[in-house]
Amino acid sequence: MSDLKAVPKAIAGPSNFLDERLGGANALKRNLRKVFPDHWSFLLGEIALYSFIILLLTGTFLTFWFKPSMMEVAYDGSYAPLKGVMMSEAYASALDISFDVRGGLLMRQMHHWAALLFVAGMMVHALRVFFTGAYRKPREINWIIGVLLLTLALAEGLTGYSLPDDLLSGAGLRITEGVAISLPLVGTYITFFLFGGEYPGEAVISRFYSLHILLIPGIILALVTAHMVLMWVQKHTQMPGKGRGNQNVVGAPFYPAFMAKAGAYFLFTLGVISGLATFTQINPIWLFGPYTPADVSAGSQPDFYMGFLEGALRIMPAWEINLFGTSHAGTLPLSVIIPALVPMGIIMTGLALYPFLERWVTGDNREHHVADRPRNNPHRTSIGMAAITFYGVLWLLGANDEIAANFHVSLNHTTYAGRVLIFVGPALAYLITYRICLGLQRSDQAIISHGVESGVIKRLPHGEFIEVHTPPSEDIEAHMRGKEPVPMLPVDEDSSGIPPKGMRGPVGKLRGRMSKAYGGEKIPIDDGHGHEHEDEHAAIGSGGDERSITH
Repeated sequence: MSDLKAVPKAIAGPSNFLDERLGGANALKRNLRKVFPDHWSFLLGEIALYSFIILLLTGTFLTFWFKPSMMEVAYDGSYAPLKGVMMSEAYASALDISFDVRGGLLMRQMHHWAALLFVAGMMVHALRVFFTGAYRKPREINWIIGVLLLTLALAEGLTGYSLPDDLLSGAGLRITEGVAISLPLVGTYITFFLFGGEYPGEAVISRFYSLHILLIPGIILALVTAHMVLMWVQKHTQMPGKGRGNQNVVGAPFYPAFMAKAGAYFLFTLGVISGLATFTQINPIWLFGPYTPADVSAGSQPDFYMGFLEGALRIMPAWEINLFGTSHAGTLPLSVIIPALVPMGIIMTGLALYPFLERWVTGDNREHHVADRPRNNPHRTSIGMAAITFYGVLWLLGANDEIAANFHVSLNHTTYAGRVLIFVGPALAYLITYRICLGLQRSDQAIISHGVESGVIKRLPHGEFIEVHTPPSEDIEAHMRGKEPVPMLPVDEDSSGIPPKGMRGPVGKLRGRMSKAYGGEKIPIDDGHGHEHEDEHAAIGSGGDERSITH
């Protein structure tokens, strides 16, 4: 038996060697037993992490053959329709990767699909954190890191999307140039820095390449590391349930349970991306041809994560401000500046400031390690759904030409509808979501008070049919009873009619009204141990005329 428990020499020797010099055995042992909660939604962030790893691996492969140069060459590769066509070295090398490098097209498509999944994974993960309130103290810094990561991912996608120098990516690059040059004061400097002169210049591909493979990935890698370290130190949030609180974590240890789960999930993510790259074509650059500033392809669309900026540009009226008459030096093209800055500013700035704004409104300075159910904070959930609707309308209108062509409606009508929906849609989403949250809270209250439907129909002595309710299981009841009232500031005046400190003055009064509306208990959960027909049930249980039907 002692031989079975002995550590193999091949493991014990190197382990002792490292421990005697680094002294990490106790810390490693302690961290390997760190407990992680097992709720499925906590794995959404893993999708982004694993997609980023796949991006690094496939991107490294592509750098061996890609040439970030705008020097003109005559194509002489395997794709016959483009033979002899003049194009940039960047586009020619992208074609060579697709047709002449073994496994090149698979790697290109894996890289592109992984990029889409990376951004989508971060978006879904951010929504999970927002709707469950997992950004609250002590996790505000980690939340801001996540917002920075999402912003950098959009910039990384833009620079990578432009590198092949095909007609489709060139159209996106032209929009980027238009947005940059429209910025007051600094627009021309930014444009000349990126393009190395007048558009299209000769340096934009090489400069985007440096940003795409060095600067932005390096920052993302550093922020991901900081994000993971903070999560590890602060411990993971958990959903409310039996035996769960702010002082403990209920789940499985990192080793072996979570490590096995994470390994399997990485392989699953890799398999999905590989399957998409194998069977679903994406970004066929050979069909678009090389980019020339004089050509524009019809029906061109950016990747989904840039769709909301495209939609903002399409529905924005042609407004501009001329500060000095008709002089171009004093022209502010609002039709470009507003779509480029306002939607991104609303979404990203709102996300970054929300933890602090919520704490200012509620006065809640406690640490939170148990996540909220979205229904239990209806205003937060409604704000989130309004933001999603705002984003979704812009994203949908980024394809207004395709919508008009395929559904045979006027392009102008889709544009006008978008201008209305961008304001009406979020307001409706807020109101509808708020009512749904209150309805779900009432449903929880009914289950706690009266139990759950058992499927058993009983006839009472006086002829009435009722369905027997049974108490919910302990886990479900504990999950529902994990609800806490949304904190709110003391806003009521004291006996002398003086408002509390901090609630005086215009700002204080506004804060008090906001706190009263945002916080408090909307639908309290009753203990309700009795049922409506408890006396009748007791009579049935003691004997008497009864008939039961189960379904």
